[in-house]
Amino acid sequence: MSVDLHIHTTASDGRLSPVEIIRQAELAGLTHISITDHDTVAAYSDLAEAGFLNKSANLSIIPGIEFSTDLPQREVHILGYCIDIGNEKLRDQLEIIRADRLKRSQLIIAKLNKLGYLIDYSRVLDIAGQAQSVGRPHIAKVLVEDGYFTTITEAFEQVLSKDSPAYVPHFKLTPEQVIRLIEQVGGSAILAHPGLIGDDNLVIDLIKAGIHGIEVYHPEHDQAATDKYLVIANKYNLKITGGSDFHGIPARFPEKLGIFTVNATLVDFLSM
Repeated sequence: MSVDLHIHTTASDGRLSPVEIIRQAELAGLTHISITDHDTVAAYSDLAEAGFLNKSANLSIIPGIEFSTDLPQREVHILGYCIDIGNEKLRDQLEIIRADRLKRSQLIIAKLNKLGYLIDYSRVLDIAGQAQSVGRPHIAKVLVEDGYFTTITEAFEQVLSKDSPAYVPHFKLTPEQVIRLIEQVGGSAILAHPGLIGDDNLVIDLIKAGIHGIEVYHPEHDQAATDKYLVIANKYNLKITGGSDFHGIPARFPEKLGIFTVNATLVDFLSM
């Protein structure tokens, strides 16, 4: 059995719709997936409307989300699994985040315009389409399409990353607040791709703050990192997860679902 517990759709910054994700997962022979869009569970509403949530006996869908949280000098992502996506407290908090993302995008565009990058807010919304988490990736795409930069990475590096000319901070919960929220909606809080944080002391601090598990298996973890976080997870009796962090972006590994998978035994950790 093959599992992928970290997948993004057009509801945030992925390139495939929720329905397209399900179809590709089935074609890839996956048995369990979790859609973990940034700060939104809108993909699950789309799947419910399309009749896909209980469509296939061969594919189990684990409700998930990926929260962006804030710490000085660091952005930490926390995955939530087995959450109650209809919980009113969760929905209210996500609406606050969604509204702030829209305001932030307008402020970033105003800064870009002053810098000579003449893009329009309505164009960014068109690019975002049905996305509930409108943000910098959509702005970067417009900058590339309008010829200001050759790649999205270049746009981020020069004008959109932290401390760059057009950067605007946005509202984020603290890691502790996210952990408590995920607990309140019945889920497990998992530290996403700890190797990308760049500070293992912070990883230990987050474990002490009550994180339930670690995403040990991730495409940007080499074998040494995977082994290290497996040791840490076992030492602190944490749940172990993994996934492809799939966005469907050409030239970004993996380009298709099913290329990077983890063992189905990891699903058992989420129900413990």
